[in-house]
Amino acid sequence: MATQGYAFAPAAFYKFCASDPALCSTRGKVKAVELTPRLEAELASVNKSVNRRIRERDDRYSAGRADVWGLPTDEGDCEDFAILKKAELLKLGWPASALLLTVATLGGEGHTVLTVRTNKGDLVLDNRTGAIRDWSRTSYRYFARQSQSENGKWTRIRS
Repeated sequence: MATQGYAFAPAAFYKFCASDPALCSTRGKVKAVELTPRLEAELASVNKSVNRRIRERDDRYSAGRADVWGLPTDEGDCEDFAILKKAELLKLGWPASALLLTVATLGGEGHTVLTVRTNKGDLVLDNRTGAIRDWSRTSYRYFARQSQSENGKWTRIRS
């Protein structure tokens, strides 16, 4: 997943980060995790566990307005799933610098996933599937993700 230049973050990202900066951080020296069988199993476990526990529900119904980012407890939409997956991986010791919130579109609809940078490629943890895939093997059109080099910034993804 090659990036070039800056991109605008989703507007709700900044409000969420003001209340929970640790979950928005990309600070750290590790740019790609060495993916061992144990770490691969952790990724799969977190992805499936969050997808199973959290019920998908649009922000308009759960929060009363569109595009509210937060840490879900029982329901949420795509970015809430991605945030919870990041939180759980951070608790397991994964570096924030390799866990990047990423925005994409599919059929004109916006979507957020968690991209995990590894030595085996950029892997996508998605609430729409239990499978963890290389970003290039999904149907999404990716356009921006958190910057690894500048905390709080977002970078444009080259198509």
